[in-house]
Amino acid sequence: MQIARIGLDLAKYVFEIHGVDAHGKTMLRKTLRRHAVSTFFANLPPCLIGMEASNGAHFWAKALSDLGHDVRLISPQFVTPYVKSNKNDRNDAEAICEAVTRPTMRFVPAKSIDQQAIVMLHRTRDLLVRQRTMLANALRGHLAEFGVVGAKGFWRLEELWRWRAQRQRRSCQKWLENASKRSLFN
Repeated sequence: MQIARIGLDLAKYVFEIHGVDAHGKTMLRKTLRRHAVSTFFANLPPCLIGMEASNGAHFWAKALSDLGHDVRLISPQFVTPYVKSNKNDRNDAEAICEAVTRPTMRFVPAKSIDQQAIVMLHRTRDLLVRQRTMLANALRGHLAEFGVVGAKGFWRLEELWRWRAQRQRRSCQKWLENASKRSLFN
């Protein structure tokens, strides 16, 4: 018989595949390395492929759709109830294969490259904003150790910066005055 649907568990390097026929009988259990996945699915007749919507899922959804397969992405929280025993990649692939056939299953639409780029930009900006806040809070905390307390808010750091610059100028002026009072050549 021919394979009707496949559950594909994605990972960084090793992918697990679980395939069944139209009656639900297991026809295929296979472990593939990343470089062999495209070749394997290119030699397979078109079928329904289920994957968890995780890292790399949108790339593989596009690649496998281009080969003529019907690819559906499932949120990982909806796959978990179908895992029969210990959680491992092989059992996850089987659970995905089972979950993809459920009539009430909600699928995640595959993102286009442009959509992925926009999401990446938003996430990168969020990361930079969080890191900026972390740095501001760390700086404020370190300065508090020296008795310098500044108001909350990233924009208030400018006041602390001005205070530091004035203090540094005063410190340099004091050093120069002391140096000019004593002879450096005595």
